Amino acid sequence: MSDGRPAARRRPGEPWGGVRPFSIKTKLGALVVIAVLITTGLMMIAMRTRTELRFITVFSMIATLLITQFVAHSLTAPLDEMNTVARSISQGDYTRRVRESRRDELGDLAQTINVMADELEAQDRQRKELVANVSHELRTPIAGLRAVLENIVDGVTEADPETMRTALKQTERLGRLVETLLDLSRLDNGVVPLKKRRFEVWPYLSGVLKEANMVASARAGIASGSGSHTRADVHLHLDVFPSDLTAHADPERIHQVVANLIDNAVKHSPPHGRVTVKARSGKTPGSLELEVLDEGPGIPKSEWHRVFERFNRGVVTRPHGPGSDGGTGLGLAIARWAVDLHGGRIGVAESERGCRILVTLPGESTVQS
Repeated sequence: MSDGRPAARRRPGEPWGGVRPFSIKTKLGALVVIAVLITTGLMMIAMRTRTELRFITVFSMIATLLITQFVAHSLTAPLDEMNTVARSISQGDYTRRVRESRRDELGDLAQTINVMADELEAQDRQRKELVANVSHELRTPIAGLRAVLENIVDGVTEADPETMRTALKQTERLGRLVETLLDLSRLDNGVVPLKKRRFEVWPYLSGVLKEANMVASARAGIASGSGSHTRADVHLHLDVFPSDLTAHADPERIHQVVANLIDNAVKHSPPHGRVTVKARSGKTPGSLELEVLDEGPGIPKSEWHRVFERFNRGVVTRPHGPGSDGGTGLGLAIARWAVDLHGGRIGVAESERGCRILVTLPGESTVQS
């Protein structure tokens, strides 16, 4: 049994090395041909040496049984191994794997079982991470709200406007976290339909940036949920060309994309940094190319493929600047989900400084399935 995983894995059913290997059906056919050849050869020897027929029959039966036993063992041994691994998987052990040394249908089956085990292991890890992260994120505002209410009940503090404002901020944070979890639930269930329409990009993005600045000013110093940063020291800049640029998309979903990208860029910006939101026309009618660029430490290329994974908070150990927090690690995953709904693409792009996220929306040419 092997727990190691191959560095390069072919797809189930794909020929090894570009050449289709011998199938089990071919091997069984070859077994019959070999048995016939052995029997025929022994009969010819018997005719030339005048050996009795009963001895030839016994010899041919023994030879055929030996070859059949060898072939049968080569077929049943991997099946026994797969059965053992499948039983372990059914009991919750996702670490065991089947050897993928065969080049036939059993080899394809072994790889399929390993792929299934990989996916189940990833889902189990995400489930545990979800419980751990949600517990961690909810514990802080609940503890803060409980402390405020206990002080009021015990008479330590009065229920003055300032105290109640503190309790309200903690309640608002709880609401934002629950909203993020609801977005995650919609993401998993795929129940959010697109409501695409044509809109002007400049006034739309200008409104998104103004809203982000207003939220930052109102909630400065209070940890945020996904999509609403709390740093007022970072300058947001909008660059749209041409000024009358229009796009065809779902404004509500694009708001999620831009807000979460701004949130992430602001959290990783240096003090008094600058975040630029750039919009350009795409190649097809109604298509749009969006860029969000910050001046932070950037993302190593080795981490580019993990940026949009759930609960991934990046390699930066602590956020930059006052009022920045670590977030839930769901913002960029939700942004990718919203872009995927449109049939678009989102990813990290090359940049001389900071992190540059590029979003491409297809416009009117793509029909939502």
